[in-house]
Amino acid sequence: MLKEMQHIAGAQTLLRGLAVIDAVATGHRDLKSISEFTATPKSTAHRLATALVEQRYLRYAANVGYDLGPRLIELGARALDTISLPALARPWLQKLADTTKDTVHLGVREGDEVLYLEKINSQRGLEMRSRPGHRMPLALTGIGKALLINDSQDDLRALFLRQSTEHYLQRFLTCMQRYSQGGYAFDLEENEPTIRCVAAPIFDARNQLIAAISVASTATYMSRDRMDALIPLVRSYAGHISAELGWAG
Repeated sequence: MLKEMQHIAGAQTLLRGLAVIDAVATGHRDLKSISEFTATPKSTAHRLATALVEQRYLRYAANVGYDLGPRLIELGARALDTISLPALARPWLQKLADTTKDTVHLGVREGDEVLYLEKINSQRGLEMRSRPGHRMPLALTGIGKALLINDSQDDLRALFLRQSTEHYLQRFLTCMQRYSQGGYAFDLEENEPTIRCVAAPIFDARNQLIAAISVASTATYMSRDRMDALIPLVRSYAGHISAELGWAG
């Protein structure tokens, strides 16, 4: 019984210490603010913060207050080094594929192309030419356009003209403006006849756009109404993967 109580007390102390780190991470710099955020007595907050400073999880400056410490930076760097994006994303991609019954992709930007890292095949018996390791033009694919939603109009114009003709440029720029505002992108058979997709970007802990996912199928299963309905679902799953990477929204 005594050991069990000690275990519970230790777990509670750990959780309170983590709450103090969360408080500082969200901008609470002084003990009063940290105490209120964590709902702990000021003396307890001080004791925890002091221990965290000693272990380099926090740092303290008289004119600034508490801030995140170098130990967290070290751990964050190690975590990033050990993360495999396909492995991290795959459970979410599988859930999305199971929900939609369609082909699901994960891709990243490499120059003017999207590099496919992961593909889960459609449960409808449909086959597409995309595969892990395959590259396709950014400006002509849904997942590629999702990777471009933060690019400037000048950069988008230059990229598109390297991959298509001026005849379709204005339509592309107009669509990209809508996609940028909505946080999604469509492929309306620009890259492959009869193939349509809905895509959304993935962000990391620094709010950098690093990857994108897409749900793809033939036009038979991808009416415009269904594509519109899929937008929040695809964005939600992209958000889950982003959260796994430390993105706070």
